[in-house]
Amino acid sequence: MVDVKDGWGATESPFHAGEKLVQEMVGVADDMERFARRVVRPTIPRQHAVFFNQLPVLYTGYVDGNGWPWATAIAGQPGFIESPDPSHLDVGMFPDRSDPLYAEIKAGKKLGLLGLEMHTRRRNRLNVTVGETSAVGFQLNVDQSFGNCPQYIQTRALDFTREPENAANRGSQIKFNQIMDDAKELIEASDTFFVSSFIEGDEKDRVAGVDMSHRGGRPGFVKVDGDTLTIPDYTGNFHFNTIGNFVVNPKAGLLFMDFETGDMLQLTGTVEMIWDGPELEFFQGAERAWNFKLDHGHWLKDALPLRWNFGEMSLNSLLTGSWPDAEAAKSADKLRQQWRNYQVIDVVNESSVIKSFYLQPVDGKGAHPFKAGQYLTVKAKVGADKTELIRTYTLSSSPLDKSYRISVKIERGMSLYLHEHLKAGDILEARCPQGNFVIDPSASNPAVLLAGGVGITPMISMLRHVVQEGFRHRSLRNVTLIHSAKDSGQRAFFKEAVELSKDSGGVIRYASLLSSVGNNEVQGVDFHGAGRIDKQILEQVSPDADCEYYLCGPANFMQSLYDLLIDLGVRDQQIFAEGFGPASLSRVLDDGAKIALPPIADDALVVFSSSNTALNWKKRDGSLLDFAEKHGIEPSFGCRNGACGSCSVDVLKGSVTYPSVPSFGIDDGKALLCCARPEKGLEEVVLDI
Repeated sequence: MVDVKDGWGATESPFHAGEKLVQEMVGVADDMERFARRVVRPTIPRQHAVFFNQLPVLYTGYVDGNGWPWATAIAGQPGFIESPDPSHLDVGMFPDRSDPLYAEIKAGKKLGLLGLEMHTRRRNRLNVTVGETSAVGFQLNVDQSFGNCPQYIQTRALDFTREPENAANRGSQIKFNQIMDDAKELIEASDTFFVSSFIEGDEKDRVAGVDMSHRGGRPGFVKVDGDTLTIPDYTGNFHFNTIGNFVVNPKAGLLFMDFETGDMLQLTGTVEMIWDGPELEFFQGAERAWNFKLDHGHWLKDALPLRWNFGEMSLNSLLTGSWPDAEAAKSADKLRQQWRNYQVIDVVNESSVIKSFYLQPVDGKGAHPFKAGQYLTVKAKVGADKTELIRTYTLSSSPLDKSYRISVKIERGMSLYLHEHLKAGDILEARCPQGNFVIDPSASNPAVLLAGGVGITPMISMLRHVVQEGFRHRSLRNVTLIHSAKDSGQRAFFKEAVELSKDSGGVIRYASLLSSVGNNEVQGVDFHGAGRIDKQILEQVSPDADCEYYLCGPANFMQSLYDLLIDLGVRDQQIFAEGFGPASLSRVLDDGAKIALPPIADDALVVFSSSNTALNWKKRDGSLLDFAEKHGIEPSFGCRNGACGSCSVDVLKGSVTYPSVPSFGIDDGKALLCCARPEKGLEEVVLDI
């Protein structure tokens, strides 16, 4: 018995076994079942009927007599599609006779329909069965009707180049069974295509039949290798109609359109899913992918009387990658341990004391992928004597941005050099981004970011990433950012943080606190509060017991906030921190005990095994990295503050300790040279250098 409310019986589902399987793999099966019962209907709602009526093109999927799926399009003046009642659709136009669909429109034929209005990004889908046909058109019986989100749709406006003719014979059909160069060129330049898929079933099976879907991305998101296409699959509506069909019946029909000529490139073939693996590692936004192997195809020349003018890319598409980008990132990954040249493409004043430098690699191999919160190690020769300096600066860009952005506070040494001398067009050497002060944008628990001064830099990267990933996945993590600055002149990223908060619809909260407020500055407009972050503020912004806290700023700023959070009952493992220079927190274990480290030796014999060098170390010599460099030994390093792990080496004999616990996790038998010292009570330390 069918439930009148949603049109689905108690034991009946809007999804078939393949769709359910993929939904279960992703962990959304129960949610999608409840959702689909409300939106997947056995009839066409009035607003959808009006929408189809105004369309000049109907994207159509079907299966030919040999069991191959195809995707195509039927064009006519708006009004050629009508819905006389919620169960039927009348189509008053046949496709061009050059289109094989013309001969396939027969009573009982299953079709998949997609109504897509590119200039508004609106789309709705129908699964139908052909009913009666006539000399001027055909009627369709509605099996399923549902709307789709506007993701990955590039806007385009269209015009008719001639009056549509019913069942015209104007087009020419070219058959092929291999992808030639001109077809490859069209495919790899496309930002849009359409895919048809199906599963078998009788006329009464409402979840069987043909599905017609749209795919969009940046040009280059479809890779052609011989007769095989590789296509990423992004986060979508979680119905998994197309992918679910592939699981049951691995066949697909693809339609690539030349929007400037009205040509349609139609392909049909077999599909192999790629659920994970190295193919996806460097492709931005790809959740999975599929290979399409061509069996045969048609190129219909001048088959449509329409031409499209490109408008703008979908923001969803811009947050994804392309295969050339993925190849560049893969090449860059092989250079992780090397210094690379980066060109400064822009310099922006963020405040009176902070400048941002935008960087792109000059070797054309792409920038290294990174995580929000990580930093970049840069090298430059400064001064008249060209002294080589190496420093680390947090990336303030998002991992989804197309260039690196480091934001530097003016200080002595390299920071001063960057502020006074570095300009657009200059070259700066850098190594792969590193660091474990990172945020998971998809975590379900809330996060509070607490920044002091230039400590805003990793936080703005985190905030950008959370908003972008939330937009892409349609699930935004609850994040609060509080930034404490001396005054508005020295404060950076105020406008950017305000805009990110607005874009989030209030899920992202941002507060700017100033120690000194100007006479003409208005609270709520130019800043959000006077003073510094205190216990009262932390109590107000601590939403849940499982909330995570991220601290970045000067050492005393972080230590005071850490101590306040511990006093408020926050566990140590919920607090993450990134300091500048050798700053590190004095932490408290979750059982209340202080984290105790072995005492540092007053002096010791340090042996560098690879060079067979033995030297006397004294406490005033500082870290083992400083000590090694003083004696002409140059170990690898990155941050110089115990955060990245680049200077980790094996301890072959003896043991080392630290002034405070490094933020980078240390394995047994290892030493982080940048902050390690010989342990007291041991006469000799042997390092594998």
